[in-house]
Amino acid sequence: MRPGALRRRLDHGDVGRMSNGNYMMTGLHGLDEPLLGNRDYDGRHSEGKTPECIWVEGQWKEHLHWAVLLFTNLIVQWAQWIANIVLGSVSFIARILPLPSNTQSGSNWKLLEPALNPLQEARLRSLQQRLGIPYDGSRLEHQEALKQLWKLAYPDRELPSLKSELWKDMGWQGPDPSTDFRGGGFISLENLIFFAKKYPQSFQRLLHKQDGNRSEWEYPFAVAGINISFMLVQMLDLQSGKPSSRAGRRFLELLAEDEMAFDDLYCVTFQMMDAQWLVKRASYMEFNEILKSTRTRLEHELSLESVSRVKDLPAYSLLKSCGIR
Repeated sequence: MRPGALRRRLDHGDVGRMSNGNYMMTGLHGLDEPLLGNRDYDGRHSEGKTPECIWVEGQWKEHLHWAVLLFTNLIVQWAQWIANIVLGSVSFIARILPLPSNTQSGSNWKLLEPALNPLQEARLRSLQQRLGIPYDGSRLEHQEALKQLWKLAYPDRELPSLKSELWKDMGWQGPDPSTDFRGGGFISLENLIFFAKKYPQSFQRLLHKQDGNRSEWEYPFAVAGINISFMLVQMLDLQSGKPSSRAGRRFLELLAEDEMAFDDLYCVTFQMMDAQWLVKRASYMEFNEILKSTRTRLEHELSLESVSRVKDLPAYSLLKSCGIR
């Protein structure tokens, strides 16, 4: 670049950009258009100045340019430092006060990973181990559990074989109940047995559809129970390491109070589902819709500040307990 070219270039519009700090030296490497005139960037002629004066003036301007550049960099570094402090503070606060995601129903609030006490850790681990056991019709203990459910459901009837059309009376879809468990796992059978033992009156009334005006095409009792177990596992986010959904976080508080909180919650949910069924006068084809509305209602009850145990849920009053304690 010829001496004075930079000054002539600045005279044609770059002075404003330099004054606000956006002037970059790299922007000068592509200058190849004709440069008109022979002026300094302040518009004054260089004629009449000695070479020494011109050199001193050029040195002063160069020092001023670098001083401005260093000051600007310093301001940027301070701004970045302050921003890091602010972002760090926000992250710290978010860990203490987790915020819900913006969902329409509020049922999918995602929270940060909860801190569990040793009791909650142990009970959650035990529950998740139960969830990991699939139903296996070839295992003797699973066969015995299925027989136990029949005896609890029909104490005055003869126990059928493991493959019999009589199992349809309980609400299995075919003669072999083992084909209906699928994603429910062995815990769904344990839930039904727990229900029959602890709340036998409610269990029997639901099994025999004794409450309200029933539909001509009712939901199958046993299969409905398996679906409820599966729905609860999903809603409470129990298949992740630590539940992070809003309902899952509240459930961990219930689990701290009662190691059988999941089984008790299952019973409440089954009774709640049947109440929704009756209110909406539903029939078989509407079962999924009823299950969805039951989940929404249950999530609402779990969010109540007054709930610290399963027995505090408003729907718990629907159960009629006269079994085990």
